[in-house]
Amino acid sequence: MPDFADPPAAGARPAPPRPRLQIGFVLLPRFTLSAFANFMDVLRLAADDGDGSRPIHCRWAVLSPDMAPIQSSCGVRIEPDERLGDPARFDYIVVVGGLIEGGGGLPPGLAPFLQRAAAQRIGIAGLCTGVFALARLGLMDGYRCCVSWFHHQDFLAEFERMRPVSDQIFVVDRDRLSCSGGVSAAHLAAFLVDRHLGRAAARKSLSIMMIDEPMAGDRPQPGLPLELNARDPLVRRALLAMQQNLQAPLPIARIARDLGVGRRKLERHFNADLGIPPADASVRIRLAQARMLLARSDRTVTRIAEETGFCDASHLIRVFRETEGTTPDLWRQDRAQSSPDHQPDEGAVA
Repeated sequence: MPDFADPPAAGARPAPPRPRLQIGFVLLPRFTLSAFANFMDVLRLAADDGDGSRPIHCRWAVLSPDMAPIQSSCGVRIEPDERLGDPARFDYIVVVGGLIEGGGGLPPGLAPFLQRAAAQRIGIAGLCTGVFALARLGLMDGYRCCVSWFHHQDFLAEFERMRPVSDQIFVVDRDRLSCSGGVSAAHLAAFLVDRHLGRAAARKSLSIMMIDEPMAGDRPQPGLPLELNARDPLVRRALLAMQQNLQAPLPIARIARDLGVGRRKLERHFNADLGIPPADASVRIRLAQARMLLARSDRTVTRIAEETGFCDASHLIRVFRETEGTTPDLWRQDRAQSSPDHQPDEGAVA
């Protein structure tokens, strides 16, 4: 006869099923509250069939080596739920970063915990600047990682050999995940909810959060100020690549290759969306940066030419005159004189 287990005692409640998605949060000192909250709320709303916020289908916990409150960049403090322990009890460890300067280093015990999670092939995600902490531990070596356009140059300055992705809202590369922060954290969380609980649960969470629909990871990052307003996602990603390489402009063929298309296809998309070829768009973006530096700094024209990818000051002056009808120095003087804060020299005739 089969060996049946004893039936539960009368009136005893059956053990709840194991949640299908379990997340451990690591909040770094001065972490970004919005990235954490957006990710967390997607889990919370997907975890319950209604809006009761019960951790039925998902479970989450804020982890800490010492259980001390963790202060966010805006000053709000979060009380941890559990000590670090064994990372294997979670499907993913999500590291939420914040201020690059003044955020402090990793708390004691956190580096071994993350390295142990990586060794056990547990998914590790970096939200906002959390990817900086992972990169410092070598946990992003050989992986693609997403960095906000706002911190693109900061990342390159610290990790010269890595090429961050700053033209997408999030990146999933095997067991490493990363996102640019803000609302993109909600879309990365929705991606995981879709993977483990189904698309309906992901759409439900985002709908309640007043987010229209889930976005794929390769959706261009919003917010980067551009001289050109592109609608075509391929064109927008190319424009972002141009803006992120102002000092050493990439050849158009290289940009096309990095985007996985041919040069002719990229040119067709530019002409259809903006009515100009990619090379002209690159010049316009660099001129826009030059105007910004002329208006907001006292840099010399020579230095501005170096920082915006022109061969030398003469090259910038020639292109600037063709576009603006004047030289950079005269443009700066006219701009200063027309500023509301400009005060005429004493003795000037009204």
